Amino acid sequence: MPDYRRNRIPGGCYFFTVNLLDRDSDALAVHIDLLRDAVRKVRTRRPFHIDAWVVLPDHKHAVWTLPLGDSDYSGRWRAIKIAFAKALPKTEWRSPRRVAKGERGIWQRRFWEHTIRDESDYAAHVDDVLINPLKRGLVEAAGDWPYSSLHRCVARGD
Repeated sequence: MPDYRRNRIPGGCYFFTVNLLDRDSDALAVHIDLLRDAVRKVRTRRPFHIDAWVVLPDHKHAVWTLPLGDSDYSGRWRAIKIAFAKALPKTEWRSPRRVAKGERGIWQRRFWEHTIRDESDYAAHVDDVLINPLKRGLVEAAGDWPYSSLHRCVARGD
């Protein structure tokens, strides 16, 4: 079994990519309210700051800052994935291995994480999150994508 090593810095800032198992699915956009509810529930129990976030049909990107002394982003992602999956009807195909493990066939098992190193790295990753719908060809202007924290940034004047 591979040894996945994650960089953990208490109170750190991280960039994430989290994918659905079925990359042809649009479940995240179709069920955006269920995803938002899952995130709200987890943030109530395990707070974190959302610096940037975009939800695309089959994956999402985020930049989070964790509270001082806390480095458990994996537990937060696990809880978000579980809460979202529990809210969905069980209609997806599951491999025999997932059935044996009692897993849903919603999410890829892991996620990609990058520790933000400095202000320049932070700015580059936040920008990448906010323009991702444009890069993916989903819209003609980044502000046209409804499931992005870009709207919050514009409202605040950032």
